[in-house]
Amino acid sequence: MASSTPAPADAYAASRARAARPRLAEFAGALPFGLDPFQREACERLEEGHGVLVCAPTGAGKTVVGEFAVHLALAQGLKCFYTTPIKALSNQKYADLVERHGAAAVGLLTGDSSINGDAQVVVMTTEVLRNMIYAGSRNLDQLGYVVMDEVHYLADRFRGAVWEEVILQLPEHVAIVSLSATVSNAEEFGDWLVAVRGDTAVVVDEVRPVPLWQHMMVGNRLHDLFTERGGELAVDPELLRETRELSRRDDMANWVTNGRGRNRGGPRPRSGIRPASRVTVIDRLDRAGLLPAITFVFSRAGCDAAVGQVVRAGLRLTTEAEVTEIRRIVEKHTGDLPQADLGVLKYWEWREALERGIAAHHAGMLPAFKETVEELFVSGLVRCVFATETLALGINMPARTVVLERLVKWNGEAHVELTPGEYTQLTGRAGRRGIDVEGHAVVVWAPGVDPEQVAGLASTRTYPLRSSFRADYNMTINIVERLGIEQGRELLEQSFGQFQADRSVVGMARRIERNTETLETYAASMECHLGDFAEYARLRRQVADRERALRRQGSAERRDEVGSSLMALRSGDVIAVPSGKRSGLAVVLEPPGNGEDPRPLVLTEDRWAGRLSTADFPAAVKVLGRMRLPKRVDHRTPRVRRDLASALRDTGIHAPVPERRRSRGGAADDAELLALRRALRNHPCHGCDDREAHARWGERHARLERDTEQLRQKVRATTHSLARGFDRIRALLTERGYLDGETVTDHGRRLSRLWGESDLLAAECLRHGAWEGLEPDEMAAVVSALVFESRRDTTPVPRVPVGAVTEALAETVQIWSQLAEDERRHRIDRTREPDLGFAWPIHRWARGESLAQVLEAADRNGQELSAGDFVRWARQVLDLLEQIAGVAGRTTPVGRTAAKAAGAVRRGVVAAGVG
Repeated sequence: MASSTPAPADAYAASRARAARPRLAEFAGALPFGLDPFQREACERLEEGHGVLVCAPTGAGKTVVGEFAVHLALAQGLKCFYTTPIKALSNQKYADLVERHGAAAVGLLTGDSSINGDAQVVVMTTEVLRNMIYAGSRNLDQLGYVVMDEVHYLADRFRGAVWEEVILQLPEHVAIVSLSATVSNAEEFGDWLVAVRGDTAVVVDEVRPVPLWQHMMVGNRLHDLFTERGGELAVDPELLRETRELSRRDDMANWVTNGRGRNRGGPRPRSGIRPASRVTVIDRLDRAGLLPAITFVFSRAGCDAAVGQVVRAGLRLTTEAEVTEIRRIVEKHTGDLPQADLGVLKYWEWREALERGIAAHHAGMLPAFKETVEELFVSGLVRCVFATETLALGINMPARTVVLERLVKWNGEAHVELTPGEYTQLTGRAGRRGIDVEGHAVVVWAPGVDPEQVAGLASTRTYPLRSSFRADYNMTINIVERLGIEQGRELLEQSFGQFQADRSVVGMARRIERNTETLETYAASMECHLGDFAEYARLRRQVADRERALRRQGSAERRDEVGSSLMALRSGDVIAVPSGKRSGLAVVLEPPGNGEDPRPLVLTEDRWAGRLSTADFPAAVKVLGRMRLPKRVDHRTPRVRRDLASALRDTGIHAPVPERRRSRGGAADDAELLALRRALRNHPCHGCDDREAHARWGERHARLERDTEQLRQKVRATTHSLARGFDRIRALLTERGYLDGETVTDHGRRLSRLWGESDLLAAECLRHGAWEGLEPDEMAAVVSALVFESRRDTTPVPRVPVGAVTEALAETVQIWSQLAEDERRHRIDRTREPDLGFAWPIHRWARGESLAQVLEAADRNGQELSAGDFVRWARQVLDLLEQIAGVAGRTTPVGRTAAKAAGAVRRGVVAAGVG
């Protein structure tokens, strides 16, 4: 039997390591697992005094490095701030750290919660830290470490700038621990961190701690996506054959029904080839031992419907003992919810699903419900979760299996295919470290899904991190107040956004240099012994440009003439279609409407009925005669088309023989073109025997010169772009009295304490007294327009309380309109237009109505508003009301009203679970 005693050399090396890094030895010794090489390397660099950037896959254990930063801070008597992108992750990390270090050592600061904020270790959202920096908070004293969990959020289009603000403005002595998902440009991001923060170690690990297997579910069969062939992975040929045969049969079924003229425009026929049902998928995974599973459904309503579907099917994944424990955890999270609201919250249906081991998880749920689902899933009590992609953004909810029902999602504007980065982020949840030996990703096959497409998503590993940084109003005011204009511009020049832009400029500058050398070669190749060929080439281009302009002008005039003649047509007019498949006589069944493109409905001699356009006529349409039509013409009926075509042929009207179109002047008598052609003929190079060879080099020269000038324009636009944006914002703020040179005015100081997407609009409304004289419930209704954002463009016209609310909202919109015009003039991104869609619900809530009454009223108005959405938006209104109360001053009428409104909103489900 081998001895477990380490060799003397190994023991000596371990002793030296402990002596060199005693804090890491102490930390690692308390862990229930050994450190992976990347974790150890990052922690070693941190103890040596470096900042660190750790890039590793989801579930690899990056947070161990953040927890070591906490350990170092506690050991050194320093503070550590642990920042996260979302409140739910902050709550989760707070609970983890309290369990490890005790409640006295750890605090929590989010928009909803404030617990022990002066603690040595404080978990917070990144925005809270940004606000502390600008406010000069004393909590920054003795700060030694900042952990930035999920730092790749700096690419977020709406919130990403906050991460860069913090990184740029933290004191130099603070060590930053940046934890990121795997990105392909980690070195570039690390180079930037070195440039702005000093020595930073970049630690990249691309190996998943739990291997991930890729599958497709076809019917009730679970196929491996890849198979090994010749030592390399390839898409399983059996899977390809089966799915292609199913797709062929599906296409054939559709062709039989649609392609022969039946059911056109009707619903898609049922070919009998459908994707596996959710119940089938979950049952199959359960029998294969692949639960717990997260099924991503890119729709909130779809998640809820999926839960209802599997519950109605009788699916149960729990034991009686587990049901008892589930009820205890449910009560812990929801015990303070008002009993009167449980019905409208659909609490009992939600709890029944949980007791079966089934749940949904999405942003429209009540926070208490989401937190319950998260704890139950991590505990293994809920084994099937239907979730939107927001679950993949940081919440610690790994599963054994991840299921994707579709590879297309709605991005707010259109249905788009998943990117490889999104696919990897979603499937990265599969495989629980320390529990599973492997994870599984399952794509449910449906007609139109190609296994090779899935393989491409699963195999691509290029996910660059792109900065979304730009100055906004609040940032600009705070930077000017803290640093002044010049230092502020320098700060923006140091951003990752400008760093990336400047790197792109380097590449463009090299291309410009190479192009310039090539242009010299082209110029030499087109030299002519008879004269200046470059001048001759310019004349040729001018002739060609003028000819194109005249052709476009002639085409536009023709289209106008044809359009006018089509607009003049009446029902019964007989015309001739001059060419194409529809050539011959046609009778007008329906004249065109008033749109820009007139399209009359006609019937031709060969019984075709459809709409013609200006593209069908080279010249103005002439009416050849008239024909009597029945009062009602159903052109979709074959018999009607046959009879009308016969009547059209019997009119005796004949289609004229198409005439050759005569020139209508234009190029033939254009003085400018004639002068250019004359100059071209008289140029010495016109008589050169090698003229056309020289001309080809001249064309290449001209094309490359155009491309090079476009590159120069890009360089000019990119260089100092963020500082120029900063200057444009300063100009607008100066115009409006928020800045006076480098001095921040009283109005500017008020703006500096307003945080949100519509910060300047809120400041302007306060400044102009738009919200004075309102009651608390009216104030809540009005300010909601600055935070609420309807989910769809098709939402109904919002109902708004009449009277003072209507007047205040109208003034708010008027102020926004003036601001938007100034933003357009200064070339600044426009502030989002106020959205009135939440005014009526929050008004009713603030005046004391029940949650049931509020949601029922929203439903009657055709508004989709779940209880979770209501709570989420109500808390954002609450946050803005509290900001207004603080900025305006609680002794002023507006400040007092805002404070009372905040009190009226902070009740019931809105207040539940808020610290």
